Amino acid sequence: MKEVVLQKFAEVYGDTEGAQVYFAPGRVNMIGEHTDYNGGHVFPCALTIGTYGAARKRQDRKLRFYSMNFEHLGVLESSLDALRPDPQADWTNYPKGVIWAFGEKGMEVPVGMDILLNGNIPNGSGLSSSASVEVLTGFILRDLFGFEVSNQDLALIGQYSENHFNGVNCGIMDQFAIAMGKEGHAIFLDTADLSYEYAPIRLENAKIVIACSNKKRGLGDSKYNERRSECETALAELQKECHINSLGELSGEEFEKARGSIESETRRRRAKHAVYENQRTIQAVQALKNNDVAAFGQLMNASHVSLRDDYEVTGIELDTLVEEAWKVEGVIGSRMTGAGFGGCTVSIVKDEAIDAFTARVGAAYRDKVGYAADFYVVEIGDGPRRL
Repeated sequence: MKEVVLQKFAEVYGDTEGAQVYFAPGRVNMIGEHTDYNGGHVFPCALTIGTYGAARKRQDRKLRFYSMNFEHLGVLESSLDALRPDPQADWTNYPKGVIWAFGEKGMEVPVGMDILLNGNIPNGSGLSSSASVEVLTGFILRDLFGFEVSNQDLALIGQYSENHFNGVNCGIMDQFAIAMGKEGHAIFLDTADLSYEYAPIRLENAKIVIACSNKKRGLGDSKYNERRSECETALAELQKECHINSLGELSGEEFEKARGSIESETRRRRAKHAVYENQRTIQAVQALKNNDVAAFGQLMNASHVSLRDDYEVTGIELDTLVEEAWKVEGVIGSRMTGAGFGGCTVSIVKDEAIDAFTARVGAAYRDKVGYAADFYVVEIGDGPRRL
């Protein structure tokens, strides 16, 4: 891929003199969905698919961006003196947001850059192509300009840029999983205080399979912000009788005792999901430590049911993929992953069942939804790096 990116860089920008090539992964969250902004635990891992980028410094303040995934847009130009969100700037609002965020944190980028990206994450799939671009941009800035920031800082700067530049009220999970990825491990992250541990994922004779629904969704214009605000209101109502800072601090029993203080049935269900999903995530990591992949799979299934019934973020596409997966012998667990309303499912499938899984789930999906899903057998990879 390095050669492909450099060849295109030379084609677009004239030569490759001074250009370096970088990679940042995509991520999939194994369990712990919509818990990251509720002060709960998440359990994501970095993937071996992600975003490749070539970049070099310029002598002026011009920024030039080109994506091999959006070749029809050509070179999109901007400047260090025009770092504001602009609908015309399309995908470049993500890297521009990170450059802006570095400046906000006291790290002014002194000169412009030529940047070319090529991602092999399915776009709009919910595998965090935007967070991958953010972490990649931060890594490039650190490498080219010598800024003293840790990988954890890169995650926080990426989240800051998405919140304050792109107006998406996302939690920390995506950027953290990408910046801190470790091959063969998922990250058990407590989003309340960013304490984390790496947990090895040992799937003997099984693989992680991602099914992309091919229903596009945009986080900013989805019901994502609405769900956040429902949880915030539920938390404020619970705080009248519980001394808590987040929903993630409650056990199931504590929630059941106090749930009456939440005034609407809808908000009660939203809060219930946040509380119980957090408990499922803690149990799931323990199951893996006990080498009990079957128990982990059962918790994945329960997670999907809660996201479908209590949080209501699945929809016919994701429900079809998961419910058809549950019918296939050799599927250990399956659930939607990401924000929902489209995007992907993640399943753990025994090696001998993978072909039957993709064939049967794929056919049922096409019959019910009217177009095809795409399937990816993925590996767990490392975080960002220079190639």
